[in-house]
Amino acid sequence: MTKKTAYNIAVVGATGAVGQKIVQILEAKKFPVNTLKLLSSERSAGKKLLFNNKEIIVEKATAESFAGIDIALFSAGGSVSKALAPKAVEHGAVVIDNTSAYRMDENVPLVVPEVNESDIKAHNGIIANPNCSTIQMVAALKPLQKAFGLSRIIVSTYQAVSGAGNQACKELENQVKQFLDNQDLTAELLPVKGDKKHYPIAFNALPQIDVFQDNGYTFEEMKMINETKKIMHSKELAIAATCVRLPFFTSHAESVYVELERDNVDVKDLWGVLTNAEGIVLEDDPSTQTYPTPLSAANKEEVFVGRVRKDIDNPNGFHLWIVSDNLLKGAAWNTVQIAERLIENDWL
Repeated sequence: MTKKTAYNIAVVGATGAVGQKIVQILEAKKFPVNTLKLLSSERSAGKKLLFNNKEIIVEKATAESFAGIDIALFSAGGSVSKALAPKAVEHGAVVIDNTSAYRMDENVPLVVPEVNESDIKAHNGIIANPNCSTIQMVAALKPLQKAFGLSRIIVSTYQAVSGAGNQACKELENQVKQFLDNQDLTAELLPVKGDKKHYPIAFNALPQIDVFQDNGYTFEEMKMINETKKIMHSKELAIAATCVRLPFFTSHAESVYVELERDNVDVKDLWGVLTNAEGIVLEDDPSTQTYPTPLSAANKEEVFVGRVRKDIDNPNGFHLWIVSDNLLKGAAWNTVQIAERLIENDWL
């Protein structure tokens, strides 16, 4: 059978922050698109988005939207994915899902192409895109695991508000304006959704992303722990995470401590591995204050690593600073990368 040269693509959640990035990347990368269908909730249906200088009207996503679609890129929330992804598969599409709906399903591959590309071919119609904070961490740590072995990971994240969506970005903007107008931000502590507290994010640090679980960790933290083990094929790997939301718009930063299995490794050994790792940019020179920041990583596809240093007390312990644009490598770009590898390897 002759391999296709262009594909019918659907983007679900096309008007959201990640959905719009996906559309932009499909155009920028000259993805082989035959037709592009943009789908959303009923509320956003009727809006127009540009693709290759043509206006496309956004349609309401329904079970019948996927007739004739080859690849469906989902980024519209877990409930939408649960309801519509199986319908897309029934129509013959391969779904790449950017929500948490299927990530821990044992029959669904969870993929960061630079880390576990070969897992894609085991799909049964659905491929999951990992959590944004997980993606950048495993992209940097997998080469180290391969070279030296890993026994433990402790990560603290510093995550941008865009990870909570467009509304969270607007909230930060409004709160900054309120603060500059000498308004009291603590008024935001009043319950706004049922009996849940809603802390202000401007000029603040919130050590909670998503809801708390029975073990005291948040759902975001458990996603990092469980997804990392699945992606790196390391069920016994010891991992702990603390996830914090900070008041900037783009890119997540992470302070990561790892313990290597191999002895007698130094910083230059890690530099050598990271310099040659796919998708990784090493920016690490304390003498010139060279290290990545959320601002410097914004609008870039790579994962940036700096502040690599040996632990003072544990000879096998190392600390790293990992930064990446959460809407690009952490979401939209990783999604499109999976679609590219799906086509390149003929795994549709």
